[in-house]
Amino acid sequence: MCRLMAYLGTPIVIDKLLYQPKNSLVNQSINARELEEPLNGDGFGIGWYVPEVYAEPVTFVSVSPAWSNRNLRNLAPKIRAHCFVAHVRAASVGEVSESNCHPFQYKNLLMMHNGGVENFTRIKRKLREPLNDELYNWIKGQTDSEHIFAYFLNYLFEHHKTIGPEAVIDAFEHTFMTLKKLMAENGIDEAAYLNMVVTNGLFTVGTRYNTSPGEPPLTLYHSEGSRYVVEDGISQMVAPEDDDHAVLVVSEKLTDDATWTLIPENHFVVVDPTLTVRIIPIKA
Repeated sequence: MCRLMAYLGTPIVIDKLLYQPKNSLVNQSINARELEEPLNGDGFGIGWYVPEVYAEPVTFVSVSPAWSNRNLRNLAPKIRAHCFVAHVRAASVGEVSESNCHPFQYKNLLMMHNGGVENFTRIKRKLREPLNDELYNWIKGQTDSEHIFAYFLNYLFEHHKTIGPEAVIDAFEHTFMTLKKLMAENGIDEAAYLNMVVTNGLFTVGTRYNTSPGEPPLTLYHSEGSRYVVEDGISQMVAPEDDDHAVLVVSEKLTDDATWTLIPENHFVVVDPTLTVRIIPIKA
């Protein structure tokens, strides 16, 4: 079912998120605590922003397991970023290939998914039909995730001239309503799990959602505070230094302390450019 993480705030060396916490994302790639199947070894990806160099983000994906990738181990202590996302994959829809690894990038947006749509092939063609040529050809892989994001992007840019958190929320609402409609029309009764994250380096919008009332969504947490530090494997938000501030959104808590807040079922978590966190119900 995968694991994901998104950070926005005071620039941080990404090793402090990927490796140093006791339940770091790399540890979750081999021993996730909050999934029935603890292994997420079908590839990984990271993405980060360097706005002083280029407006679009940097991405690095690989089909090797995160726990054994020498390049990731070498890069992590040497990358410092104010916005950073990471994903470890347990393949469901789509083969193990780089084109199926998250995060997916479209222009200045990064996108990740934890979950899946059962029997996705029944609605795959219908989901592709409305896409403009650019987004139709943008899809390189086979995953339900990438196709859902292409549909999301098609609506987002068709209906919004300015891309901010409210526009992203609207696009998610429309996308989830469309998915539920297509699933009902094509006899898909199983719940679709749709924990998704979109960022442009200035704001982040995440969803904790599934399509079947009564079925709990997968876990998604956030932690916010002045400054994120790791000491002896314990991560925490601590008192500010100057204007420090940071927010983390994660599939699984990085530590066992009380700094993590579970996002309510079927809600958005929105991290605004001011790093204000809002929790908003998903109407779909």
